[in-house]
Amino acid sequence: MDRVDIYDTTLRDGMQGLEINFTLEDKLTIAHALDEAGFDFIEGGFPLSNEKEAEFFRRCRNERFMNARIVSFGSTRGPGHKAREDAHVRALVEAETPTVIIVGKTWKAHVDKVLRCSYEENLEMIHDSVDFLVQEGRQVFFDCEHFFDGFRDDPEYARRVVEAASQAGAECVILCDTNGGTLPTGVVAAYDYLSGSHIAPLGGHFHNDCGTAVANSLAAVEHGAVHIQGTINGWGERCGNANLCAVVPNLILKMGVQCTCADHLSHLTPLSRFVAEKANVIPDKRQPYVGVAAFSHKAGQHADVIAKEGRLMEHIDSAKVGNERRVLLSELAGRSTIVDKLRPYGDFSKKSPEVEELVSTLKAREREGFEYEAAEASFDLLMRRVIGQYEPLVVLRNYHLETYKTAEAESKTVGRMFLSSENKEIMGAAVAVGPVETLDDALRDALGPHHPWLEKIHLVDYRVRVLNPEKETGAKVRVFISSSDHTHTWDTVGVHENIVEASWQALVDSLEYYYNTFVIEERAATEEPTGA
Repeated sequence: MDRVDIYDTTLRDGMQGLEINFTLEDKLTIAHALDEAGFDFIEGGFPLSNEKEAEFFRRCRNERFMNARIVSFGSTRGPGHKAREDAHVRALVEAETPTVIIVGKTWKAHVDKVLRCSYEENLEMIHDSVDFLVQEGRQVFFDCEHFFDGFRDDPEYARRVVEAASQAGAECVILCDTNGGTLPTGVVAAYDYLSGSHIAPLGGHFHNDCGTAVANSLAAVEHGAVHIQGTINGWGERCGNANLCAVVPNLILKMGVQCTCADHLSHLTPLSRFVAEKANVIPDKRQPYVGVAAFSHKAGQHADVIAKEGRLMEHIDSAKVGNERRVLLSELAGRSTIVDKLRPYGDFSKKSPEVEELVSTLKAREREGFEYEAAEASFDLLMRRVIGQYEPLVVLRNYHLETYKTAEAESKTVGRMFLSSENKEIMGAAVAVGPVETLDDALRDALGPHHPWLEKIHLVDYRVRVLNPEKETGAKVRVFISSSDHTHTWDTVGVHENIVEASWQALVDSLEYYYNTFVIEERAATEEPTGA
């Protein structure tokens, strides 16, 4: 099969998604991460949209990219103008990117109601704009906006749009499912219709409004497309774009397509999570290939098979995409699961007394409402306690919280706590809005002067689940907390009738896990050896 170029539009189309936004520095660091992952083209945005976009292109002139070309995005000239005089077209020249992409109308309804010009004038606008940019020395791609709607309405006019861009010198013409309403059968029909025409190589750009953007991208390649566009994590307008985190491994691992990304495929999972962190979005755990659930196994029988031969339960080796296998902990778990979890700490078997104790503890705690499949850091602490490899960071003496409200002023919570840490008696205090925030701030106030590594840790998610709603306001709650140090992410759990106490359990577990997993080990590695 022919080589396929991968074109990322996370920094333009992806930013049109709900709650997605990046700073200028974010965009630059993401561009370099995409480059390191082997993407061929990175669309940076529309230079005229705002100063941040214009500055991005100015900064990129002095940046070095090993694999990718930075692309500026724009549109064809307007009716009644010349391309060389059109501000939108001129902006692409002034962005000084080696590659540019312009979008033009393919659907007659848009020509009638949006451009309000003749169909022939639309074709002239496309030809003139592409030709001008080619004469300016740019590699030009052309996006056929609403191609599939236009194809259903008038296939011959859609073909003429493709031909106009091709004849003007576009190196690739991309068929865009801008409304996201096309199914794979419609994609196949369109590419087959254009097959054999004297046109430029074809690409595909698919939105996910029918949930078929990835399938459409693969169908396009099967029927001749040599260029596929999409975004990291599938973000974009409305329901998003084709998710490159699924498209790329499917092309490489399932279809045998040649891509630059093939040499960098193990970057994919870290890239997905890095981009999500920059957007301050919680990663989708159930994403194919890159989600934490993608290679997770829960049932005891599955864990048994995994221990014997992993490939029997997984469609690929998780390491190929930079992910890892996870054997989840739950009431369904057997001894094989526990043995697998204990492997980093020593040689244990199903008959080991530590395994028996942990199986019993797990089942008992889950009856109380704890759930460890989404809080493996808390279970790691349980294991450490059982095998004698746990060192406490915090011993609580007491905490006290008081929430008050005066007239129309916002409510506030005052908190203080007394702790012991590494044989030091310490105190912390804080004032915040809610009790959980106050608890966290007071804990950090107490520990911070003695443990500067705390500054690296931040909370990325906080979730509460009511376990027995029939008890109404006296119900037991389960609190999950996700924490990160910008490199690692871990999850902890707490359960209690008092939401503050449940939160305290999860907060302390979060810090205890980091302390035992990283701080103590780093400290031991840097200590001078004693003796001969």
